[in-house]
Amino acid sequence: MPDLKHRFHGMPSLDGLKKTVGQAEKIPNPVLYIPVGLYYLYLGLRYRSITLPSASNPRIETGGFMGESKASVMQMVGNDQQSWIAEFVTMHRNGVAGDKDLENALALMKDKKLEFPVVAKPDIGWNGYGVRLIEDCNHLLHYISDFPHDEKIILQRPVPYDGEAGIFYVRIPGESNGKIYSITLRYFPFVTGDGKSTLRELIRNDQRTKLRAGYYLGGKTEHVGFGEEDLDHVPSDGELVRLSFIGSLRVGGLYRNASHLITPELSDRIDKIAQSMPEFYFGRFDVRFESVERLMKGEGFNIIEINGAGAEAIQAWDPDVRLFSLYREFFRAYRLLFRIGNLNRARGFKPMTIGAFIRAIRHQNHLISQYPPAG
Repeated sequence: MPDLKHRFHGMPSLDGLKKTVGQAEKIPNPVLYIPVGLYYLYLGLRYRSITLPSASNPRIETGGFMGESKASVMQMVGNDQQSWIAEFVTMHRNGVAGDKDLENALALMKDKKLEFPVVAKPDIGWNGYGVRLIEDCNHLLHYISDFPHDEKIILQRPVPYDGEAGIFYVRIPGESNGKIYSITLRYFPFVTGDGKSTLRELIRNDQRTKLRAGYYLGGKTEHVGFGEEDLDHVPSDGELVRLSFIGSLRVGGLYRNASHLITPELSDRIDKIAQSMPEFYFGRFDVRFESVERLMKGEGFNIIEINGAGAEAIQAWDPDVRLFSLYREFFRAYRLLFRIGNLNRARGFKPMTIGAFIRAIRHQNHLISQYPPAG
C-alpha cells in the first residue's frame, strides 16, 4: 500500500495494514446477522421483553434503536455542552415543488448563520442513507424536491476535520459515571492512483473497493456514483481519490479499532456531554476531530450525530477482527443493552409495545427507500 501517512489528516497512518477486508465483510448481511438475531431473541426471552432495548434510553423514541429523530437526540444535549455539537437546523418538507421549502431552509440557515456548503441528511436516518454535501441553492432545491413529503431534513455545518470516529458510551443506571466502551476510527473509501490506470480500473482492481464497486460506478440508485468522464480519468501516481463523502461501512469505509486512544480526559468529556442528556445510558457519539492527540485530550472535535440503542459495536468491523470475535463483540454489546433496559424497567420505565416497536422499524425502512441518493 502506498504511503498514506499524510493523506488522512489527523488520523493514524494506514501504512503497514496487511488486511483491508475482514472475514465478515465477505458474508452477505442476511446470513451474517442470523446469529445476532437469534441472540437478540434469546435475550428478549431471558428478560421477558423483546422490546426491552427501548427502555435503555427512555427519553428517546424506541430508545434510539430505530426510527428516532436524530435532531431531537442532539437537542437533548444540555445548553452548557451544546458547543460540542456541529451547528444544525431542521426543516420540514412541506411543499409540492420544493420552492417554498427552499425559502424556509435558507431563512433557517440565515438565522443560524449557516452558509454553503452544508451537510443535508434525513432526520430519521441510518447508515448514511440520504446524506449529501450540498454546495449551493440549486443543489439544495434538488435534494429537497427528491425528499419524502412530511419528513424532516437536517442541514448541518460541515466540520473542517478529516478525522472521524465513533465513540461508544455506556453508563449503568444508578452509577455516577459512565465510560467509553470503545473508539472506532472511520477512513473514507479511497483508491490510490498509479499514473496508468483509470479510476474505474483502480476501483475494480482494489481488494476493498471492488466489493462496493456499484456505489462508485453508478450501479446503485441509493448512492451518487462518478460520471463517465471521472471514471475514465487517470489519477497521478500516488494520488489519493476519495470515493464517497460518507465513511459508512456500507459504501466501503474502513473501520479500525482505536480503543487504545481512550484517556481519562476524553472519557470525562464524553461523560459530561452524555450526562447532560436526560436518561441517556447507551449509545455512540459520531465525531469529526482535528487530530488524535487533541481528541485524546478531550478537545478539538465536534459531534455530528448521536446514536442510541441501535448503535452497533462497530469496532468489530476492523479487518483484523476474526468472525468469532466479531460475534463476541456484538453479543457483549447486546448483553449490556438489555441489562440497562432491565435496570430502567425496574426504575419504572416501560418498554414500548411490540406493535409500536415494529411500526417504528417499518417506518424507517420505508423512508430509507425514499431518500435521495447519498454522496
